[in-house]
Amino acid sequence: MFFGLNRATDEQSLITFLRLFGDHRLTNTLVPRMTEEEIHQVVDLLTRVMRTHLSSDEYHSLFLGEEDHHH
Repeated sequence: MFFGLNRATDEQSLITFLRLFGDHRLTNTLVPRMTEEEIHQVVDLLTRVMRTHLSSDEYHSLFLGEEDHHH
């Protein structure tokens, strides 16, 4: 993973970073050690990014895994 070289590399590095970060062994270890403030900051950031860049249908299908979401 390398950041700061160029946009394409940053995108691929972030994809790899998030996949590794989402591993259940890591999250099961890390999350209980986080403060309430840290938990809320992470949730707020990720929610804001999804709200900015995903449609409602994309959110429901890609994040929530719902097959047939309609408004």
